[in-house]
Amino acid sequence: MGNDSRPAEPGQERTGERLAQWVDGRLGYRRLARSARRMVFPDHWSFMLGEIALYSFVILLLTGAYLSFYFHPSSGSVVYQGSYAPLRGQPVSEAFDSTLHISFDVRGGLLVRQAHHWAALVFVAAVFAHMLRVFFTGAFRKPRELNWVFGFLLLILAMFAGLTGYDLPDDLLSGTGLQVVNGTILSIPVVGTYVSFFLFGGEFPGEDLIARFNTLHVLVIPGLMVALIVGHLVLAVRHRHAQYPGPGRTNTNVVGIPFRAYAVKAGGYFFLVSGVIFFMAAVAQINPVWNYGPFRPDQVSAGSQPDWYMGVADGLLRVMPGWEIAFWGHTLALDNFLPLLIGVLLFLAMGAYPFLEAWVTDDDREQHLLDRPRNRPVRTALGVAWLSVYSVALVGAANDLIATHLHVSVEAVTWTVRIGLFVVPALAFFVTKRVALELQRQDRDKVLHGRESGIIKRLPHGEYVEVHEPLTQAQLHVLTAHTQYRPLEAAPVRDADGAVPRRALRLRVGLSRVLYGSGTQVPKPTASEYTEISSRHHS
Repeated sequence: MGNDSRPAEPGQERTGERLAQWVDGRLGYRRLARSARRMVFPDHWSFMLGEIALYSFVILLLTGAYLSFYFHPSSGSVVYQGSYAPLRGQPVSEAFDSTLHISFDVRGGLLVRQAHHWAALVFVAAVFAHMLRVFFTGAFRKPRELNWVFGFLLLILAMFAGLTGYDLPDDLLSGTGLQVVNGTILSIPVVGTYVSFFLFGGEFPGEDLIARFNTLHVLVIPGLMVALIVGHLVLAVRHRHAQYPGPGRTNTNVVGIPFRAYAVKAGGYFFLVSGVIFFMAAVAQINPVWNYGPFRPDQVSAGSQPDWYMGVADGLLRVMPGWEIAFWGHTLALDNFLPLLIGVLLFLAMGAYPFLEAWVTDDDREQHLLDRPRNRPVRTALGVAWLSVYSVALVGAANDLIATHLHVSVEAVTWTVRIGLFVVPALAFFVTKRVALELQRQDRDKVLHGRESGIIKRLPHGEYVEVHEPLTQAQLHVLTAHTQYRPLEAAPVRDADGAVPRRALRLRVGLSRVLYGSGTQVPKPTASEYTEISSRHHS
């Protein structure tokens, strides 16, 4: 039996080369590296929002690992004997005691703790802003629907990670927030009491909350977030990066910078983001738990405010009237349950929108070119209206501080927010849609007549006119490359078999008219219109 293998000559290969070949034979990293070198990344400032989210998440993992060495997630009572004199000799929980130990006795502990908190705020803000960019530019369309779902779930997990981490120090401010959380959970019909007892390990405040929140905050939620981020990046590489319309950019190519240049820029940007976060941690104090003191169920911290991303839930709770319904010997606390339901529906609407738009447009093509928000007036208006609800509710979360600082009554602020929750979204939708349509008309005028040059010319008969400069082919492409959808055909009263159309079909046609019907878009100039008008200008 023959064997074609030959032993390597002594000294023929170095040890490092043999090791590299051994690893490559089992992992195939060289093929992956060659594939990565062929990748191209579009270059636009808005794409940095996703990078900020990724880099701040890395900082969260690193600082969180450091803090876990010193934090004791226990509700057990101890007497504080640390460096902070005002609380020395006071009974506190082990969690609160270890938090003060990190802040005052561990070298660099306060810096790392504040960097962790600031990184969490930056991470949620970056994910939120990144999703807004994806929404307003239509980057959620086929084949990126799963990427949108992953980003949406990442935002929800980030909010809950912030909530669980915020409550770990067991200070009075976080305890006040926990009482609100417990009241909201108890308002859930049928299962609310069971969920509360499971979460707190008994009747509030229980003994197991900190240990369970620590498990969620350190293990469960980060694990899920890592899985979502990896899945998001894999899908982004698989489908390639979407790009803004421009010269040479189509649905079948990517115009941008090579991987090597992108990697250098990404590395520098990571250190820049890290430097900004640690600079904020060094100069801007956040969550000074020693000022609030340890949590006591019989006390409430005045002026309590949650982190901004949970402000919408707190704002809806504060402005909700004290409604209750009693039936069959049970009381349904609508003042807690309705805000919870509205908040859930608000975020579910954001998560489900891509699938609703795909269903309405009946567009099954792959979309790799992004939309300009002005070219989708209804979608843009819906996004701004959603943001206005969030913003008004966020104002409601600070109704007590607004009242004390502006010297107005809390009732006046509360009623203003209540009215604003209905009036502001409608007004924001109307104004945004009108602005988008006017910008479309402006683009149409630029295409047909050119750009205003600021040069005034006097005609032979004495009239003064402004000279318009024709646009370049690249500018014309940007202004006219978008697709204008037509609404679906109206469903007949009865089809060929005499059957009445289903409600789903009628709903689909109705929504299609809302998105792309009359008055929702300005027609693009045709080639004949452009030729005719441009020939007049030249003549």
